[in-house]
Amino acid sequence: MDLPLLEQDFIMIRPYHRTDSDAVLDLWLEASLQAHDFVPQAFWREQLTAMRDHYLPQAETLVLEENDQVLGFVSLHEQRLAALFVSPHAQGRGLGRQLLDEAKRRRDSLELGVYRANTRAVAFYRAGGFVTVDETRDPHTGQLELTMRWSRE
Repeated sequence: MDLPLLEQDFIMIRPYHRTDSDAVLDLWLEASLQAHDFVPQAFWREQLTAMRDHYLPQAETLVLEENDQVLGFVSLHEQRLAALFVSPHAQGRGLGRQLLDEAKRRRDSLELGVYRANTRAVAFYRAGGFVTVDETRDPHTGQLELTMRWSRE
């Protein structure tokens, strides 16, 4: 007796392509506004051009897709975890953990900056094995920023 196939979501992490630019930038802006409500929205909107023209092209970026829809991405630059964002509509499903695990598979150590006021992200990175090694004030936003590191060793 043949059982009917269950429809399942297909999640894939793959390299970023230029054709992903609009989806990644839209996701980045939406998630940035949500996660950083302590920073004026205008700051994030002003960063869109730099993200598109400077940061994404220089980074190794991986996109997380579910059923051909971009739901998250992670960007690595050398040993730096430059960005990790999941669509606000898809958070709480372990997608960020999948992206972080993939980044850790690709590097022996990682460093990142995260705003101290973004307590959810700080807790996420701590749960992922990162430790705080420094605290400074971001000259662009005036917010306190933690430097966190993780090492495989």
